[in-house]
Amino acid sequence: MSNVCNPNNVSGLKQADFQKDIDGKKTDLFILTNKLGNEIAFTNYGGALLTIMMPDRNGKLANVVQGHDSIDKVVASPEPFLSTLIGRYGNRIKHGKFTLDGQEYTLVVNNGPNHLHGGPTGYHARVWDAEVLAPNSVKLHYISPDGEEGFPGTLDMTVVYTLTDDNEFVIEYKATTDKKTIVNLTHHAFFSPSGIEKDTASVENNILTLNADHYCPVDETSIPYGRIDHVEGTPMDFREPHVVGERIDADHEQTKFGVGYDHCWVLNKREPGELSFAAKCVEPNSGRVIECYTTEPGVQVYTSNWHSGFEGAHGATFPKRSAICFEAQHFPDSPNKAHFPSVVLNPGEVYTQTTVYKFGVEE
Repeated sequence: MSNVCNPNNVSGLKQADFQKDIDGKKTDLFILTNKLGNEIAFTNYGGALLTIMMPDRNGKLANVVQGHDSIDKVVASPEPFLSTLIGRYGNRIKHGKFTLDGQEYTLVVNNGPNHLHGGPTGYHARVWDAEVLAPNSVKLHYISPDGEEGFPGTLDMTVVYTLTDDNEFVIEYKATTDKKTIVNLTHHAFFSPSGIEKDTASVENNILTLNADHYCPVDETSIPYGRIDHVEGTPMDFREPHVVGERIDADHEQTKFGVGYDHCWVLNKREPGELSFAAKCVEPNSGRVIECYTTEPGVQVYTSNWHSGFEGAHGATFPKRSAICFEAQHFPDSPNKAHFPSVVLNPGEVYTQTTVYKFGVEE
């Protein structure tokens, strides 16, 4: 791997801290840059984001994503999914079981009674092959063998990370299989729009808008009931901008079950698969804005309700509710909900997804 890291990066990361052999493959540090002088740093271990350096309304750069400053810390993170790629199935599958063509498959149960995010050795914990396409773009590739974490079929995946000159972080996914399987890929970036620091600030003051009239209500184990409910009259209504903390502790079944927000919103779409607006988050003190656009039918919004205050990059710490996630995806437990959009991928088909996180400022 050459030209993977600018030694003068503004992220303050050192390439040597990310070079290691894991499972017979080499990890490294990759930095995307654009003409505005902004950066995104990541490692090919799980595609984990380390820093996203973006300016506030006064032009001051800060890291707005939670990550670590060495490969050893990424591997041993108290939050194993911290700002990583997720697969083969993002979110939860009830009791870790699903059936395809009459055959039942059993997955690892790693979240209460359910399977979560592809399991303990999912794609967040795999070394991806990396190819530098340009100073602002890197292609990641991973082949997930048949039976890995219990999933059928060999899944051949590419994910391209690009930082545009419009401060857009573009993630493009493609996957093929040699056997009928299920696929629900996502990225679990933990955004802290105020900038990470010692005792990173809560996102409860952030102003959130979601392009969703409906959401998937869940039971006490975060598995959807199967209903698609309207957001009107609930703490889940972000059709107009609302402060995140305004109703996060409301006396409502859903915020109680999630200990805050940890739900999949059903995005308003003119047609399936269109790249369209999903979410907007404004941090009023810094003026930073994050917008999400995706081809996926849903977005899981998670307000880091289970963060413990653990340490991340450069001595920053991440308390409860210090980040907000916009995980573009199909709905949780879709393999067991026939009326949800299908997550089945057949041989000869190509799974595709595009998700864009656009960074900006408001005065």
